[in-house]
Amino acid sequence: MNVLQIVGRSTPILAADVERHEAELRRLVSGGRFLVIGGAGSIGQAVSREIFKRRPRALHVVDISENNMVELVRDIRSTLGYIDGDFSTFAIDCGAREFDALMASVGGYDFVLNLSALKHVRSEKDPFTLMRMVRVNVRNTVSTIAHARSKGATKYFCVSTDKAANPVNMMGASKRIMEMFLMRESLSMPISTARFANVAFSDGSLLHGFNQRFAKQQPIAAPVDVQRYFVTPQESGELCLMSCLLGDNRDIFFPKMSDALRLTRFSDIAVRYLQSLGYEPHPCESEEEARSRASELIPRRRWPCYFFTSDTTGEKDAEEFFMAGETVDLERFGGIGIVKHEPRFDAAALEAFDASIAAMLEHGRWTRGELVDLFNRTIPEFRHLETGKFLDGRM
Repeated sequence: MNVLQIVGRSTPILAADVERHEAELRRLVSGGRFLVIGGAGSIGQAVSREIFKRRPRALHVVDISENNMVELVRDIRSTLGYIDGDFSTFAIDCGAREFDALMASVGGYDFVLNLSALKHVRSEKDPFTLMRMVRVNVRNTVSTIAHARSKGATKYFCVSTDKAANPVNMMGASKRIMEMFLMRESLSMPISTARFANVAFSDGSLLHGFNQRFAKQQPIAAPVDVQRYFVTPQESGELCLMSCLLGDNRDIFFPKMSDALRLTRFSDIAVRYLQSLGYEPHPCESEEEARSRASELIPRRRWPCYFFTSDTTGEKDAEEFFMAGETVDLERFGGIGIVKHEPRFDAAALEAFDASIAAMLEHGRWTRGELVDLFNRTIPEFRHLETGKFLDGRM
């Protein structure tokens, strides 16, 4: 499967930048000790591979997904083999006591990369998952920065999202608040981050769902009016590593928009995906029609598809990587742009946010509305797109 072709691209966007800086990347990696948090997710695995192949002194990977961690190890052993350095994985939660004990037992890391996140817009549908989003995307970030600082890390990297630029959903807003905390923490240690396009076929994504639906001979559903930028898994790992190792304090790296990176509709990707597998898409008028005709159409090499207009909460028509008023450097790299930040943040707003979350957790009860109100107070420009409908209510 040609991933670039399926997402409407023809050329890699970071290859030239990686090649130009390869000597420096290898020098920094080969002499360093790395901790990758959330390293068994799609981006985390890509970052771990980029570090491993440059032969670090130590690469430790933490993730709560035991199964994905096994696959990471198998993938690395099957492609890159072995290194002289210490490669170890730990199936633990970075917000738990086991992680505290791990950090107390090791000698420290030069670079800490945090790829853990709740990344789905659908995660805002209920107050309980939404609170976990706050804990993972915001509070765990602050606590792992404290660990990195206490162990003398040279640099801390944390992944953000394109949805943090002018957010319209709670996931993007949680990452925007995380970026605000990063500005505060950057006063005491160097921090960089990256705002991402969608990673093609990453775990849990709509494109990954295409693979699952195809394997199970089920209909494919996709919106016709939602456009996104897509990078490959390897490009996601390269972007994170370059931001971590080459970014200045408070830099936000992002894939530069160009002829090689254009907005693509999900429905168009679905068509190219099916055609690449030798099937023609068969548009259906409803989910029910698509489900009922699967057994009839698929043997004829026609795949039932339901293409619809999006009406769920928090969906942007198109994504963006920076906001009005942000300083952007488009000259340093060929395929990467950089948002340059001064350490501006509202300390009182951040303290109020943290205190409010702590009070909710202490009380043991909170509502989705209370969390939305808190986000609105913390980000006055937040424009939450609330429709009352969520992705879990769709096929």
